[in-house]
Amino acid sequence: MGRLVMKFGGTSVADIDRIRNVARHVEREVKAGNHVAVVVSAMAGTTNQLVEWCRQAAAIHDAREYDAVVSTGEQITAGLLAIVLQDMGIPARSWAGWQIPIETDGVHGAARMTRINGAEIVKRMEQGQVAVITGFQGIGPDKRISTLGRGGSDTSAVAIAAALDAACDIYTDVDGVYTADPRIVTGAQKLDRIAYEEMLEQASLGAKVLQTRSVELAMVYKVPLQVRSSFEAPDSPHQNKPDGTGPGTIVCDEDKIVEQHVVSGIAYSRDEAKVSIRRVKDQPGVSAAIFGPLAENEINVDMIVQNVSPDGAFTDITFTLARKDLRKAIEVINGLKEKVGFQDVVHAADVAKVSVVGIGMRSHAGVAARMFKSLADKGINIQAITTSEIKVSVLIDEAYTELAVRALHQAYGLDKK
Repeated sequence: MGRLVMKFGGTSVADIDRIRNVARHVEREVKAGNHVAVVVSAMAGTTNQLVEWCRQAAAIHDAREYDAVVSTGEQITAGLLAIVLQDMGIPARSWAGWQIPIETDGVHGAARMTRINGAEIVKRMEQGQVAVITGFQGIGPDKRISTLGRGGSDTSAVAIAAALDAACDIYTDVDGVYTADPRIVTGAQKLDRIAYEEMLEQASLGAKVLQTRSVELAMVYKVPLQVRSSFEAPDSPHQNKPDGTGPGTIVCDEDKIVEQHVVSGIAYSRDEAKVSIRRVKDQPGVSAAIFGPLAENEINVDMIVQNVSPDGAFTDITFTLARKDLRKAIEVINGLKEKVGFQDVVHAADVAKVSVVGIGMRSHAGVAARMFKSLADKGINIQAITTSEIKVSVLIDEAYTELAVRALHQAYGLDKK
C-alpha cells in the first residue's frame, strides 16, 4: 500500500461530468489499496474570469486581495470533487492550502513554498480518507492567502508529494511526453521514460506538459513522477501495462532509463523576442551595465551574442527574452543610453526558439552539426545559438517554426518507433 498524489488540471475538471470522470480515476487508485491525495486546479476558464474581474475592479489593485479572489477557483473544484467522491461512497474531505498549511514567502501572485506540514493529511489518509487539496495556493507570513503563479498546481502537487513521501501522477489532456508536439509532427512518439534533466530542459524551452518549477522539485526530492491522461477511461486496460512502464510517461533519474537516446525530443517556443544594441563601446563593465538593470527589473535574458567591430572599438550586443517583457526591456535600455553610450536599439518579436534535447548528447559528438545542416537544407537561417550539456537551441524566424521542428524530428530519427 503506497501513498499517491494525483493532480488534475483545469481541462480535466472543466465541468461536473469531467469531475465525475476524475472521481473514477481516484476510485481506481483507492480500490488498488493506495492512500490518495488529490490536487486540483480551477475549472477551465475560471481563473481567467477571476483575473479579469480584478482588472475591471481596479487597473492597479492590492496583490493580497488579488490572491484572495483568484484562489477561489481551486476551492470550488476541491469542494465539488469531494462531494462527488462522497456520493460514490468514498470518504473524502476538501482542504484549502492554508488549512494544511502550505507556507509560502510573501510575494503575492508569484509566491514560493517554504514549508508544508503534512502530518494531518497523512493521518487522514491512513484512516482511509481522500484529501482533495487546492493547488496553486498557500499562506504567506502575513497570514494572507498567497498564490504561486500560473502553472502553480503542478508545483503544489509535487511539493505535497515530497512532504507526504508519495509518488505523484500529473493528469493532463495528453497521455504523456512526446518527442515533439504531436499537433505539428504527426510521427511524434510517446516516451515511456524521460530523465528529470531532459524534462526540465523541455519545460523551460517551451514544452507545456509540466511547469518548470514542478520538475525542479521532483528532481531535488526524487519524487516518482508520471504524466498521464485524465481523458483515458479509468477502467482502460492501458492503465496497467504488463511491462510496468505505466500508461503515461515516467519522469525519473537517468540511471533508470535503460536505453538513452542521443536526442529525446524537439522543443520550441514562439514566446520569444530579440533585442540588438548597436555600437556599444567595447570596454570592461559594459555588459554588467546593461544586464544588471534588466535583472533588477526581473527581465530574464536567454541567448546572448556579441559581435565586435573590426577596429575593436565597438560591439553589437544581441539577446533574447520573453516576448511579454520586450516593451519593459526597451524602456530600461533606453534609460541607459547616456550611461552606456550606444548608437541605437532595434528589436523584433517575430522570432522563435527551437531546441534539441537529450542526455545522450553528453557522450555523442556531431549533434549540433546535424542540427545546423538540417536547418540549412530547409533554407532556415540561424540568428543566435545557445547550448548546454544536454541541449542545443537556435533562434529562427517564427514563420519557419513548424518546418524546423519537423525537419529536426526526422533528422534525429525520432519518428521511428
